[in-house]
Amino acid sequence: MCPSLILRVLNRPETVKICTSRFGRIEIYAEDVIRFPAGLLGLEDCRQWVLLADRRSDSVAWLQSVQRTDVALAAVSPRRFFPGYQMRVARRELAALELEDLQSAKVLVIVGKSRGVVTLNLKAPLVINLQRSLGRQVVTNGDLPVQFELESLPPSFRQSA
Repeated sequence: MCPSLILRVLNRPETVKICTSRFGRIEIYAEDVIRFPAGLLGLEDCRQWVLLADRRSDSVAWLQSVQRTDVALAAVSPRRFFPGYQMRVARRELAALELEDLQSAKVLVIVGKSRGVVTLNLKAPLVINLQRSLGRQVVTNGDLPVQFELESLPPSFRQSA
C-alpha cells in the first residue's frame, strides 16, 4: 500500500450502522452522535443520540437513540411555532454543555400526541451544543406547559409526528 492510500484510509470518517425500528438500517457518522450524559427524562439509559431529518416535513427532526434502536423522538424548534419562545433555566444547568456562547445552543422540543392532538413539551426542552456534540434536557422555570396542543398543522407535519 502506498503512503497516500494509507493516509486516505486513516482520514476516512468512522461510520456506525444501526438497525432502527422506525427507519430501518441506517449508517451514521460517529462524529454526528450527540452525547446526553444524563440521558433524557424517562430515558436516562439512552445517552447517545443522532438527529435525523424527516423526509416528509422540514419542520421535524428525529432524535434517534443509538443504544435503544426502538426509540426515536420527533423534535422541532419551538421558535418555528412560537417566535418569541424563551426558556428560563439556571446557568449551572447548561454548564455541562461547554457552550462558548449561549446563542450558539440549538434548542428543540419533543413532539408528542395526546388524544389525537399533536403536542409540544415546552417545559423540558433539549439544549444541544452541536460543536461539542453534547446535549442536555432541562426543566425550565416558569409556567411553560409539558403538553402544549398545536391545533392547525399541515398534514405532512401531523403524519411525521
